Amino acid sequence: MARNRAGRSGGRDDLPDDPDSGAAPAGFAEAEPHFLGHRERLRERFRKAGGEALPDYELLELVLFRAVVRADVKPLAKALIDRFGSFAEVVGAPPGRLREVKGVGEAIVTELKLIGAAVERVTRGQVRARPVLSSWSAVIAHCRASMAFVEQEQFRILFLDKRNQLILDEVQQRGTVDHTPVYPREVVKRALEVAASAIILVHNHPTVAL
Repeated sequence: MARNRAGRSGGRDDLPDDPDSGAAPAGFAEAEPHFLGHRERLRERFRKAGGEALPDYELLELVLFRAVVRADVKPLAKALIDRFGSFAEVVGAPPGRLREVKGVGEAIVTELKLIGAAVERVTRGQVRARPVLSSWSAVIAHCRASMAFVEQEQFRILFLDKRNQLILDEVQQRGTVDHTPVYPREVVKRALEVAASAIILVHNHPTVAL
């Protein structure tokens, strides 16, 4: 009986592409040692440069990694792009047509449809309106709603963008009934992390109504 490069008898057409099995998709040989570092290199490029720096087939490879644990999926990614035209068209293709591509099984279809559903959800969703704190009365009203009835002292930071829209309202420290610590270095560090153009520091006294 003939043996393939992976050392298994027979062909690969009947192997599943379930991510738990670790099998290569039907019709695609398992990765040789020189492919072992490819996945991490591609992930590192994505982490450093983002998706815009990757061609469609490499972005598709990153998706296929989740469905095919141990195999070179580059040929399959290129085959899908050749068949449907682009990453977006692969993700949007009907499951039946995806299964027509040799090597595509249920695990791969599920991953692609999950990406499609996520894109649709993000596109359909609405960004939460951010209040504008451009006056002292607006700041007081916001703080009253956030902390008027808390029983411990809090040190809050309101991070604003250049239009005085609230980026983040964060409790940085909690204290006792009459004390809470403040660390200027942490305040500045957090402001840089969220790219705030301005900050408002808020401190309450539980025995004094806002």
